[in-house]
Amino acid sequence: MAQNFIEGCREQGFLLPPDVREWLPGDHLAWFVIDAAGEMDLSAFYAAYRADGHGRAAYEPSLMVALILYAFATKVRSSRAIECHCRQDVAYRVITGNLVPDHATIARFICRHERALADLFAEVLRLCDRAGLVQPGVVSIDGTRIAGNASPEVNSSFEQIAREIVAEARATDEAEDEAFGEARGDELPEQLRTAEGRREFFRRARREPRREDEDGVLSEREPSEEVPLELDADEIVGRGRQGRDAWLREGKRQLEQHRWEKPDPISRSRDERLLLAGERLGLDLEVERRANEGYEHYRATARDRLGRRPGGRAEPYRAPEVPTGKVNVTDPDSRPIPIGFGFVQGYNAQAAVNEQQIVLAAEITNSSTDFSQLDPMVTATLDELERAGIEQLPEAVAADAGYWNEQHMDEVVAHKHIPVLVAPDKGTRGTPKRWLTSGRAAWMRSVLAADYGHERYRKRKQTVEPLFGNTKHNGGFSRFHRRGRTKVRLEWRLLMMTHNLTKVHRHQLSAVGA
Repeated sequence: MAQNFIEGCREQGFLLPPDVREWLPGDHLAWFVIDAAGEMDLSAFYAAYRADGHGRAAYEPSLMVALILYAFATKVRSSRAIECHCRQDVAYRVITGNLVPDHATIARFICRHERALADLFAEVLRLCDRAGLVQPGVVSIDGTRIAGNASPEVNSSFEQIAREIVAEARATDEAEDEAFGEARGDELPEQLRTAEGRREFFRRARREPRREDEDGVLSEREPSEEVPLELDADEIVGRGRQGRDAWLREGKRQLEQHRWEKPDPISRSRDERLLLAGERLGLDLEVERRANEGYEHYRATARDRLGRRPGGRAEPYRAPEVPTGKVNVTDPDSRPIPIGFGFVQGYNAQAAVNEQQIVLAAEITNSSTDFSQLDPMVTATLDELERAGIEQLPEAVAADAGYWNEQHMDEVVAHKHIPVLVAPDKGTRGTPKRWLTSGRAAWMRSVLAADYGHERYRKRKQTVEPLFGNTKHNGGFSRFHRRGRTKVRLEWRLLMMTHNLTKVHRHQLSAVGA
């Protein structure tokens, strides 16, 4: 008896044109993403295109949004990989309707609609609320260190950057001397001395392609603007943060806020990144100088209620001749971030997660610690809930010992009316920190030791920690692919919103199965 096999006949054609929708089960994630994209408000995407229909046709925005969300949900984050899947993956072909967008088109769409894609986080959160996964409870806040698309080996000082720029300028001068000889090199060529020659010259110049960045978008970098510092002595000294370091910290905080509000584009050209890195270090020195001038002016003019000058002696500030510190030439926004076994050149990714493991807020920072992230993350959580139309507030906020910041805790409790549970000591520490022997720290220890506080604080480990483990280990996400703070923020938010989408999809499948 001959062997019995089921053989595939690749040469056999279809009697009728096949419908790819029949090849995909009805409960597949692709159908859910398509329906979710149809429920979202995509007016910001459509507003970016001409209403009269002139010009070359673009891919429909809802199709591209569904494609990007499904790609990130299935661990495909490269535009070239997405294009490849559109050719050979049935689910992708269902989403695109058998279209195959080019990888450059996908990258340009992400870059062009960067802000609109990031704002879809609230739309996904609204879907989670409809599914009943956003309920009042304990919201856990934590951060994880993720490497950026940069190497720590290219962290350069101002002198190293200046030497490289000068060397390139010297090489250019030597090449011009060899080309022009004794001439200045700025004389008009013979071609530009006649009207016909000028027309031909500019006609050819317009044909030359302009430089494009890594996402295929034309880039023009403008010089960095001066930071408008507002150093208020009442805000700095009135909270007990006295000394020169307090003024310098406030100046750096405002500088970082300015860079978030007006981010610099990270060019693909190394020459432009060198100029940007040099400008960054120069601006850091300028802010340091102005912050120290503000502190010295305060000491010279401040008086207490008895007319006395501030006590102590302050050494005069002497600004260095050249900027100190280092900046990464590949991604100037990234910084060395400490991890368990050393440092990574990257970012500190923050997330606020509820008890159903739904991410309520996702932000990134290049600060190496979580000390100053409690109030910003609570504010971001409340803003996302408001944009999603969710009225209920969290019952409490839980965070680990790295978030212990009494000013931020007071801000959250007094103005946002949300209880805060932050451990004053790390779990590995047997004895309390000697500088945390205040009444607040002792009171927090007693709250966390009680049944009520312990039951709520322990939920932090079973909500936010599995999220990071699933993203890094199961999702294989170990470093950001894009460069620059705004692009890294979009990548992190896409990861978190697709996490929420898959949670809603599994929740609906389990509800149907029950």
